[in-house]
Amino acid sequence: MGQTVEVHPEDVGDDPTAADASRSPEEAAAESRIRPDWFHREHPVFLPLAGFFTGMLYIILIPGSYAAVLKALVGYQRAEQLFPFVLLTLIVPIGLVVPHRTRKFGKFMLLGVVSTVVVVAGVGLGVLWFLLNRDG
Repeated sequence: MGQTVEVHPEDVGDDPTAADASRSPEEAAAESRIRPDWFHREHPVFLPLAGFFTGMLYIILIPGSYAAVLKALVGYQRAEQLFPFVLLTLIVPIGLVVPHRTRKFGKFMLLGVVSTVVVVAGVGLGVLWFLLNRDG
């Protein structure tokens, strides 16, 4: 509680009341907790990296989680029949490309999705080719 908190001018933005010296230290501390020092959204690399890694995690976690939940709920045979519906989840990154406000994030999310699929498929094909040629 005895911690001093600095409010940086770049964290203030266009809000003229944020730089007001008449605020109590508790108010300043509460406002600084909203946005940590390491969180720089205005940095030009923040949005591309966030979008790319969101797409990468999205394409890895969503189909696996969907398959696990389906298998637990309806059994293995029915889960195999319902698994192609996981492709409907691609509506989310494609839908992010449509509005102007989320277009840049959506493009990088799609880049993360596509590049992850390409890398996983390429590595899988390379391993399959190696194993077939080694034994054959």
